Amino acid sequence: MAEIPTYVLNDGTTLPAIGFGTYPLRGEDGTAAMVGALEVGYRLLDTAVNYENETEVGEALRRSGLPRDEVLVASKIPGRHHAYDDAIASVRASLERLGLERTDLHLIHWPNPGQGKYVEAWRALVQLQKDGLVRSIGVSNFTEEHLLRIIDDTGVTPAVNQVELHPRFPQTHMREVHDRLGIRTEAWSPMGKRRAPLEESAVTSAAAAHDVSPGQVILRWHVQLGSLPIPKSADPQRQAANLDVFGFELTDQEMSAITALGEDDGRLFGGDPDTHEEM
Repeated sequence: MAEIPTYVLNDGTTLPAIGFGTYPLRGEDGTAAMVGALEVGYRLLDTAVNYENETEVGEALRRSGLPRDEVLVASKIPGRHHAYDDAIASVRASLERLGLERTDLHLIHWPNPGQGKYVEAWRALVQLQKDGLVRSIGVSNFTEEHLLRIIDDTGVTPAVNQVELHPRFPQTHMREVHDRLGIRTEAWSPMGKRRAPLEESAVTSAAAAHDVSPGQVILRWHVQLGSLPIPKSADPQRQAANLDVFGFELTDQEMSAITALGEDDGRLFGGDPDTHEEM
């Protein structure tokens, strides 16, 4: 099993350079897929209240037999829980479903600026971190404006911002913002799902040059960008392949060609954080 490099976050804790996405894995099959992921070497499981599978994540962790401190568990507060007391209760309920005393990373799932309560949710996470119920705190789908607002309000900078990021939507501006603020970029839908550019020559030529799969090329592109991808697969061979991206390096030209696949708005759906509401 290959050693996965780690990133040191702005709070001094670490995350592996690749995580495992658990949406939409549920039930016995979902638990088994997560156990399989842990067996091939994943050490970060990414869930959320809205994935409705926190119970399965906790069960997979116990069934794996791995020591608790070897596996990092991340979850997310949904839009309907943004009010301060609701956010506190949301995290406590997540811990109950997970069967854990703390999460390793807790995020606000979407800013939902139309509600205007994401600052309250962030204050709650700051307090929960002080109370030891959450190790690291962060956000998901936040824009520069949202980030600056919560930092100005609390003096606390998120450790990560998990955003939609794939070759069709490379998020150049947000990655620059994160670098400037000291925030680690995490990527959901890192391949681009149905729009994954697996047959684009920028990807296939790099795959041929390095004797790897197109999917491995895309995940390696993330790694070299400094983006922490969270691929999901229930297939054991795919799980292993997605983790096996540290034995080769893309050239600057290959990196640029993949980034050039980006479109002005290459989002998978209308998930603009300024307007999208996810309750």
